[in-house]
Amino acid sequence: MKPALQLRVQSQLALTPQLQQAIRLLQLSSMELELELNLALESNPLLDLEEGDPEGEEPVAELGADEIPMSAADDGASEPADATPDFDDAPLDLGADRSDYRGSGGDEEGLEPQDAEVQDLRDHLLWQLNLTPMSPSDRAIATAIIEAVDDDGYLAESNEELAHGLVGLFAVHADQIEAVRHRIRCFDPIGVASRTLAECLGAQLDAREVDTPGIALARRIVAEHLETLARNDRARLAQKLRASPEEIDLAIDLVRSLAPKPGAGYSSKPAEFVAPDAYAQKVGGRWQVSLSPGCQPRLAINEHYASLIARARRDDANYLRGQLQEARWLIKSLKTRAETMLKVAQAIVRAQAAFLEFGAEAMRPLVLRDVAEEIGMHESTVSRVTTRKYLHTPRGTFEFKYFFSSGVSTVDGGAASATAIQAMIRKLIDDERAARPLSDQALAVELNRRGISVARRTVAKYREALNIPSSNDRCRLG
Repeated sequence: MKPALQLRVQSQLALTPQLQQAIRLLQLSSMELELELNLALESNPLLDLEEGDPEGEEPVAELGADEIPMSAADDGASEPADATPDFDDAPLDLGADRSDYRGSGGDEEGLEPQDAEVQDLRDHLLWQLNLTPMSPSDRAIATAIIEAVDDDGYLAESNEELAHGLVGLFAVHADQIEAVRHRIRCFDPIGVASRTLAECLGAQLDAREVDTPGIALARRIVAEHLETLARNDRARLAQKLRASPEEIDLAIDLVRSLAPKPGAGYSSKPAEFVAPDAYAQKVGGRWQVSLSPGCQPRLAINEHYASLIARARRDDANYLRGQLQEARWLIKSLKTRAETMLKVAQAIVRAQAAFLEFGAEAMRPLVLRDVAEEIGMHESTVSRVTTRKYLHTPRGTFEFKYFFSSGVSTVDGGAASATAIQAMIRKLIDDERAARPLSDQALAVELNRRGISVARRTVAKYREALNIPSSNDRCRLG
């Protein structure tokens, strides 16, 4: 094969450093952005936070029924994922002062606010253990049991496995472990560290007063007839227990007042708090969208250091020029980020105005392409903006992604969003008779009667996404 030269024409998008920075800033959450800007302020002497009140109000967009949402900065500003920003020399005032951006330094007494640490189930049990007199070996066993309890409050490890884990500390036997476990079952929540549902419910019944109405029958149901109770076969229970229907109903009500998952009320994860990135509110009959001040930090060029460039030595001048350019890139990227977020928030509010007015059942089908086409940006840009960004509305605070869902066709040729259908399913289940819960097929029939063309398996998928048990399980739990 002879060597040869070939000419080839190829079109390729080059991601410049400033474009990469704009894209990266766009996908950051508000907390991540704050950390990023703190680092930039510490490392770049040409960057500064402006003091004082903003000269103008934060960007607000008013949406009417016959209006196209317009950004407060829709005057030709470029979009970060589709074109390289045109960086100018002027510092940009983006509308929030230092306290708005960095957060309050303390309360009225001058103390820094402290978030209460969330106590999970194991912390709660260990706290009670520390108040309980025990021998060193029993305390070690109790600690091992508590660490092995799952989030629902049940203990899956056998006594042999627990004993094996304590070999290096104490020589313990199964009877000793069982005795300690029974002591822990009396901790709050009662029934924790049980191995079976019957054992858990039995421990809770043992803690009730002996003269509680129906307690004797309830104990027998829990110990011997849980499967019959799960089928809600009251006649069969009355026959087996030789009790009247009234006595059976009283015992069943007592059993259903117990907690089948004693650990469910304790969170194993710390509570997460989110700060809205944008706000939607109705003023004078029209929806208005505004950005949070935290999305618009008042960054500017430090004029003192900028003035040193002209008279600095060559190496120092080159360093300062580089820092000045980076500062300008960052300021422009932040401005573009705020503009893009405002555009997307406006498009969401315009598309989902019915949801804001009437609730989840009025949610429209909405996909990334719809918003991207409306605001003239790429779908990937909209995807970045909708991740970990939150919109505060009169109905609550939601992640931007919450407003997006696929559609299901209706009999009149329209479409209903998956979120709206889920809301309908939840409402139908909330309104059902406890003794005769609706099956997935019955839910599908009812939705079809209301004009929603949906199959039984689709209803089952939506119901599971809502963490709603099946009709058989609802009958048992109801």
